[in-house]
Amino acid sequence: MRDAIRHFVAEFVGTFALVFVGGAAMIHAARPTGGGIVQSALAYGLILFALVTATMRISGHLNPAVTIGFVVVRRIEPVMAGVYLIAQLLAAMLAAYTLKALLPSDVATSAFLGGYRVSIDVTGTQALLLEGIATFFLVFAVFGTAVDPSAPRVGGLAIGLTAAAGVLAIGAYTGGAMNPARAFGPAVAMGDFTAQAVYWVGPILGGIAAALLYESLFLRRGLEPVDHGAVRNVP
Repeated sequence: MRDAIRHFVAEFVGTFALVFVGGAAMIHAARPTGGGIVQSALAYGLILFALVTATMRISGHLNPAVTIGFVVVRRIEPVMAGVYLIAQLLAAMLAAYTLKALLPSDVATSAFLGGYRVSIDVTGTQALLLEGIATFFLVFAVFGTAVDPSAPRVGGLAIGLTAAAGVLAIGAYTGGAMNPARAFGPAVAMGDFTAQAVYWVGPILGGIAAALLYESLFLRRGLEPVDHGAVRNVP
């Protein structure tokens, strides 16, 4: 029970910070004096770098697409994954409601509380694929730097940089969520679930693809530490 609480709190704090800082930056970036997409990308990358590094000894997912990828390749038990997902979604909703309560309402709501909308320049399918591809790169970076025991010990730096690059690449079309919780929290607080499938299906499929590829092609088989909720090794 204590282990589950530790994991829950780590995922909750990390995801809250990600949605709060990322959302606040997007709200400010939407103002005439804001920094636009570059500001959003920088804030997203920096907070992800900091919080993944701070929580990776315990969990460090902060993203349902990462957690589901870990479940598929059997690097986390389904029950523990459920703890992660609940923490991520609750934290995302609380962060969005906090932004709604603390920031000027006209500015916050006009920017969808730092949430995401699909540009009219792309179709729903194109947006879904863009989010899937960007999330593939993000989860691939997670496996290549935080999971692989032979990887360079760079904390969450590579993960944060990959997220920032993703926002710069596709932010003009989808916002560059690469994280279902990051899109879900503001949608709940706004009561508007338009295009949520883009931000769930795309990232989850991209995350699963990255996890399967890295696990099957690059990783040696071995057990995760017990505190990561490991399951038996797969021959």
